Amino acid sequence: MLALRKTYRYLWVVGALFFLIAASGASPQTPGASSDTVAEHTLQLYNTHTNEKIDIVYRRGDQYIQSALAKLDYFLRDHNTNEVRHFDPRLYDILSDLTASVGHPGGEIDIVCGYRTNSTNAALRAHTNGVAKNSLHIQAEAIDLRMPGVNTLKLRKAALALARGGVGYYPHSDFIHVDTGRVRQWCFDCPASLIDGD
Repeated sequence: MLALRKTYRYLWVVGALFFLIAASGASPQTPGASSDTVAEHTLQLYNTHTNEKIDIVYRRGDQYIQSALAKLDYFLRDHNTNEVRHFDPRLYDILSDLTASVGHPGGEIDIVCGYRTNSTNAALRAHTNGVAKNSLHIQAEAIDLRMPGVNTLKLRKAALALARGGVGYYPHSDFIHVDTGRVRQWCFDCPASLIDGD
C-alpha cells in the first residue's frame, strides 16, 4: 500500500511539472538544436529569353537545398537547346549578395544569359563581339544580368566590391557578367575612364 501511494505521488508530481512547463510556453529542445531561426537565402529571377520567373529559397543557413538548385539549373538552361547543366551554387550567393549590395535585398534580377552549350557559344561568337571562346557560361559558372530600377554601372561597382570572381561590363547592351572564376574585370567597348573600374 505504501509503495502504491509513493507511485501515485510521483506520478502527480511529474504530471504537475508537465502542466507547468506547458503553461509557461516552454518547448522541449533536442540536444544540439538552436533556438535561433536559420537564415533563408532567396532569389527572384526573370529569364529575358523564356519569359519565365522564379522566386525560390535556395539555401537555409549553410545548407544548399538540392531540389532548389535543380530548379535553378533548369531555369538557367541554354534557351536554344534546352540543355541543362549544374551551376556552381556560389554563383547564387553572389547574386543574392549583389541585390543586398545595391540596396534591394531579394530584388528581381533579369537574366540575360545563363548556361550556354558549346554550339550556342560558337554561334554567339560568330555573330556577336565580346563573346569568349572558353566562356565560363559553358561551365555553368557565369551569368549575365541586369536589375530593373538599378543603374547597371552601380551594379558593376557593387559586383567589383564583392571581389568574388570575374566582372564584365557591357554598357551598350546594359548588362553585367559575374562568374566564379578568378577575380578580374573587363569593360566591353567602354570609355577609358571605365576600363579600370572607376
